[in-house]
Amino acid sequence: MADETTGADEQSGISFAAFVLSLAHTAAVHFGDIPDPVSGEKGEMNLPAAAQMIDILMLIAEKTKGNLTAEERQMLDSVLYELRLRFVDATRSTPPSSEPKSRIIIP
Repeated sequence: MADETTGADEQSGISFAAFVLSLAHTAAVHFGDIPDPVSGEKGEMNLPAAAQMIDILMLIAEKTKGNLTAEERQMLDSVLYELRLRFVDATRSTPPSSEPKSRIIIP
């Protein structure tokens, strides 16, 4: 059962906000914005993986419509807005690859 004030699940102790922010953090890693904790170096940008994280958050937004508090909805909408802007910036600054794109989808 969820705690109404924090949104934390009693069994796991994780809140909806923490879950969404962990997915957003993963997207930031895929954008190459977060340095590796061991080496301290920024990773390479992986736009398909970043796009997948945005798609996952969009799916969560769609599937939870009507079931979130106003604060949870606002936070999710803000995270999606920021990630979409970051994706647009990344696609504008990344030169197109000269390699032909594979049509094979790798999960």
